[in-house]
Amino acid sequence: MSLEQLSDVVQRCQALSDDSYTTEDHDVFSISGRTCIEEGNSVQVLSIVLDEKNQDIVRCMGWNLLPPLIQVLLKKQNEKLSPCLAIFKHLLQTCRPKELLIGLLEQLEQDDPDTIAESLHLLLNPLQKVLLCLGSRKASSLGMTLSSVLDQVAKLPLPHTKEQEEDDVFSLCRCCTDLTDFVKPFVHEAKRHLLNREAQSENTKKMAGEQGRHEEDELRTELLKFAMKTLSHPLLELQLKDQDTLAVSPLRNFATEILNTLSALGESVPNLVFQPLLKRKQVPGFLEEEVRYPKESLASLAHLVFVHHLAADTFPSVFSSVFSLRCNMEHICLLLSRTEESRIQKGLELYEKSLVRLEDGSLSADLLEIKTFLTVPQNLVKVMTMCPRHDLRTRGLKVLQLSIDKFDTEAKYNFFQYMLNTSHHSGVEGYVIKNIKIQIGSALQPGNSNTWFEGSQLLPLLRKVLSLPDGPETDLLQYLDRIMESLNLLRYLVIRDKVTENQTGIWTELYKIEDTFLKPLRVGVNMSRAHYERELHDTMQTKRGKVKEESVLSVSVGNEKLPNMTSESQIQALHSALHTFDMIESVLVRIEELTEVKENL
Repeated sequence: MSLEQLSDVVQRCQALSDDSYTTEDHDVFSISGRTCIEEGNSVQVLSIVLDEKNQDIVRCMGWNLLPPLIQVLLKKQNEKLSPCLAIFKHLLQTCRPKELLIGLLEQLEQDDPDTIAESLHLLLNPLQKVLLCLGSRKASSLGMTLSSVLDQVAKLPLPHTKEQEEDDVFSLCRCCTDLTDFVKPFVHEAKRHLLNREAQSENTKKMAGEQGRHEEDELRTELLKFAMKTLSHPLLELQLKDQDTLAVSPLRNFATEILNTLSALGESVPNLVFQPLLKRKQVPGFLEEEVRYPKESLASLAHLVFVHHLAADTFPSVFSSVFSLRCNMEHICLLLSRTEESRIQKGLELYEKSLVRLEDGSLSADLLEIKTFLTVPQNLVKVMTMCPRHDLRTRGLKVLQLSIDKFDTEAKYNFFQYMLNTSHHSGVEGYVIKNIKIQIGSALQPGNSNTWFEGSQLLPLLRKVLSLPDGPETDLLQYLDRIMESLNLLRYLVIRDKVTENQTGIWTELYKIEDTFLKPLRVGVNMSRAHYERELHDTMQTKRGKVKEESVLSVSVGNEKLPNMTSESQIQALHSALHTFDMIESVLVRIEELTEVKENL
């Protein structure tokens, strides 16, 4: 029935010109033709399609046969494959490019990852041929095609291990390779236009015509958008393997090709990486700066260059390590401000690679006047305290210490003050205080004297360290890390600094420290111990009476209340708290003993 309908409509249309075909003719040809292919009559359809008398009909209506043809080709049904492939190839040669483009893009849309990879592999080459047939009018169609293709690629799972990439278990490697081959002729065309324009004299440019230049710029614009979007996904999501881990990496090769594409489009990779500090000339009629160069894409580019050393040979040696760090801080700030673990990891890697190129003590205090040099540490604190992954928290701490090491003494001093004011986390504050102790110890070494970590300059920093956030009512358990490091620092100072020399100024400041830190801390310890001893007594009484009541102890972690605990767990927690108060008191007593002995000498 369907074959008869197809034959009838074709026979009727043979006598008509292509602009005389009715809507009904299109509908009957489309429905009957698709049904014939689905029912297995593809040999008969091939005969009709190849008939010389039907070429005008095929040119106008043939693209409607694409859906069932592509389904057969994707499923690779052997008995139907050969005639369907022949029909498909003939349609590509005969049908109008614009209609073919629409039909092919409609079939590109898939949801199943396996089908996505097969669909891309099948259709990218035909799409390339169709676009090349559009001549100078292809730019917008190319942009639409690349956007659709990248949307499909974004649906594919990402390989995380060396074995997954080697075996291409998710077909992402094949898709990236196909995509590279697909875009090459368009990149070569854009590069050729660019070279021709540069070779022309100013007079020849004026004669070239605005329309031609506009079309060339439009092609370059679409390719640049593609490259930038690719840097954001999948490249920013992927963890590329280095050559030692994986000698031949399709994904690393894909990243290299994207950087080569940028260069072919006339974009300087160093200028893109250093864009935050370089003023770029405005291009009339081109995309707005932030749309043209998305910040996340530039951050991904910086990571590829400095961490994976792609396109490293394009970087002139004139750029200093400090300048590179200043530019990368913009990218690092962006990556560390994200919540996605892949971006956090890349931010940490980029920061570490930027820092290791510097000598210790080489960063001046002036850099702390740049916003990113203060924002990045804040983001690091969030990573160290809130990131779910332990390895990223540990790496964040490592990078923080590395950044401290690169500051000179004045910068370290200012940085410590800033961190004590802004971190609002006892563990981080304790870590900063430990670093202050190291710097003071270094300054007290013979020949290492400096004005920042001894004498009157040190005192404001010590006053900030040797204080309680809420006086005697400070939650000692919450602030334990900070309090213990502060006490350890004070104990170190009274042992290390002689009363007669008073290099740190601690001995003239001691009476103030007694009033603002030690006395309130003693009161706080006594209050806390009394409270927890009462809680311990009540809990043990409840346990002895075997009365099943709601737990009297509320335990919180990060301001989040934990479920009620058993009596045994409550008693254990209370004993642990009391042990903590004993530990604080023992250090307090030791400091008192040391100060009394030294003051009496």
